[in-house]
Amino acid sequence: MSFRSHSDSLGFYPASVPMTIPRPVLAGLLSLILLPSPLPAAEKPAARDSRALALLQRMSQTLAAAPAFTYDATSMVEVPARTGQFLTLFSRADVALKRPDKLRAFFRGEAPAFDFFYNGRTVTAFAPATKVYSVTKAPATIDAMLPGLEEKTGVRFATAPLLVSDPYRALTTGLTSAVVVGTTTVRGVSCQHLALRSTGVNWEIWIESGSRALPRRLAVTFTDRTGFPRTVVEFSRWNLNPWLRESDFEFRKPSGATEIPYQAVLKSAGR
Repeated sequence: MSFRSHSDSLGFYPASVPMTIPRPVLAGLLSLILLPSPLPAAEKPAARDSRALALLQRMSQTLAAAPAFTYDATSMVEVPARTGQFLTLFSRADVALKRPDKLRAFFRGEAPAFDFFYNGRTVTAFAPATKVYSVTKAPATIDAMLPGLEEKTGVRFATAPLLVSDPYRALTTGLTSAVVVGTTTVRGVSCQHLALRSTGVNWEIWIESGSRALPRRLAVTFTDRTGFPRTVVEFSRWNLNPWLRESDFEFRKPSGATEIPYQAVLKSAGR
């Protein structure tokens, strides 16, 4: 599992996209206004800097040790339009996870609203605006569910490597380079900024410097796609000890809602 294999947007998106946007997957990321100077040749770091890997492992241990967590995310993605230019869409997500078999996400923003529920038995997609939904059987764990979700339904979680039971393994699979850029702040939180590369993907992550070592920002550039589309997501309101009920992950069919095939739900949601 890696960012390359699971996504082209951060946060989440289904494979279908709004009418003005072609089916090629969403991608994008906020560019930095100021870039640090390149490292002098004499100070060129190792391809996989042990400091970067240690920080990544520390963050991964924090996530893996949490039996449940919730967070909010805001993202900006560049979407290839039929005109040939990239459109910029802003969205937000409310995500809840309970190991080993519960995941829920509500997506709002410029793209039409979309809800996702996984209860250890089924995954459900719901488009509130059109009141249509679809349900399909799913494997018994999050780790098993995420890899097959895209193939079976077209739903993709770009942040899947952060949601599995072993984030470090997922994040370092196929990793060719990792370096510590330096210390900075994300929304007032001191963070270590890492830059990493895998085949076809350059990605960066900003990890909280405190004892929790949580991800605060994640950025991906798809170097094997025309225009090098980019995407960014910022995480906030992390809760590593949330009070979650089993019922929080169950889809409750609204009055008048209609069940239709998955791809039709995604198209209806403009995803």
